[in-house]
Amino acid sequence: IMFFPKKIYCRVFQEVFHMAIPFLPYRKPALLHHTDALVPLFQRKDISRILLVTDPVVRGNQITYPLETALKQAGIGCIVYDQTVSNPTTDQVEEARALYNAHHCQAIIGFGGGSSIDCAKAVGARIARPRKTLDKMEGILQVWKKIPLLIAIPTTAGTGSETTLAAVITDSRTRHKYPINDFVLIPRYAVLDPEVTRGLPPAVTASTGMDALTHAVEAFIGGSTTKETRHDAISAVKLIFTYLPKAYADGNDMNARRHMLHAAYFAGNAFSKSYVGYVHAVAHSLGGRYNTPHGLANAVLLPYVLQAYGRHAYRKLHRLAVAIGISDPMESHRAGAEKFIQAVRDLQDLLDIPRKLPEIRTEDIPSLAKKADHEANPLYPVPKLMNAKELQRFYYDIMED
Repeated sequence: IMFFPKKIYCRVFQEVFHMAIPFLPYRKPALLHHTDALVPLFQRKDISRILLVTDPVVRGNQITYPLETALKQAGIGCIVYDQTVSNPTTDQVEEARALYNAHHCQAIIGFGGGSSIDCAKAVGARIARPRKTLDKMEGILQVWKKIPLLIAIPTTAGTGSETTLAAVITDSRTRHKYPINDFVLIPRYAVLDPEVTRGLPPAVTASTGMDALTHAVEAFIGGSTTKETRHDAISAVKLIFTYLPKAYADGNDMNARRHMLHAAYFAGNAFSKSYVGYVHAVAHSLGGRYNTPHGLANAVLLPYVLQAYGRHAYRKLHRLAVAIGISDPMESHRAGAEKFIQAVRDLQDLLDIPRKLPEIRTEDIPSLAKKADHEANPLYPVPKLMNAKELQRFYYDIMED
């Protein structure tokens, strides 16, 4: 059990951050609804060369081609880095940064899932701070200097990275996965264009949608919410339960795709200010060690962690159950919370999300739990504090027997 002095330290740390929210330079990116809007934007800003950061799948499926063609026709140079992987590495950031510098670029586009957008953010951080390595930027407010103009075009409705101040990077040598959090990393513009999500495979639609749900739920049940983040989190949860099954069943349902992009955006706004919880901390440790896709890890872990919070999360989970129409406000908080957790499990089944992950090895669990503890405590204002020893249970919960 976490020692009492450490609990006091964690809660004081979290409360200080909570009280500081109104005074911190949070901002939301300006929203654009089609990639076509970027050419006039660059022309207005007199930008003639941009670096486009994406991944081999998005580029291979020609999703970036309409934008590349439009830029070329407008006489705007588009230098493409398309080697981002699902957990972007420090080596990839350096490769993309070298391209930016070699071609004298003036802006960066992160085009893809959260990994490409995170990679683009980290490139911006390294351009702003060329003498500071990424590992020295781990944590909070370690970048400070303004980065080049950054535009995010999410092709998955999940990470919310297009609206957050965080970039999650994996050290190429140690495999340590860590967040860089700074207000300068919030993209200036986010392009929510459902057309670029049309080709998303059902499994990716499912796991990224569950990622957005995890952001919204963890932000809502934590101890650092504001009126605005509670509103955004509830909006996201309602949209996801309504439209994720539709987008999963029919990838060409552009109405569902559009609503899921907005759900991910609302969830991103919520957790940017109110943070996440132990689902994320455990998922990041799995991504760093085994390259487990982040959305999948979150999706598998979510009901186990919600269950473990017990009575500390009942009231807020009950509110979410009422919001999605599966519970009555007059029901007990416990009954409402249990209905919500069951609804998450039912959604998992509907989306064919597995209940277990085969890659976890027993001998790795103590070190994985230590990494999760290091990430989460004292930063994440979770409903119930747990130490590394207590966090080990979640790895055993999702291990294959």
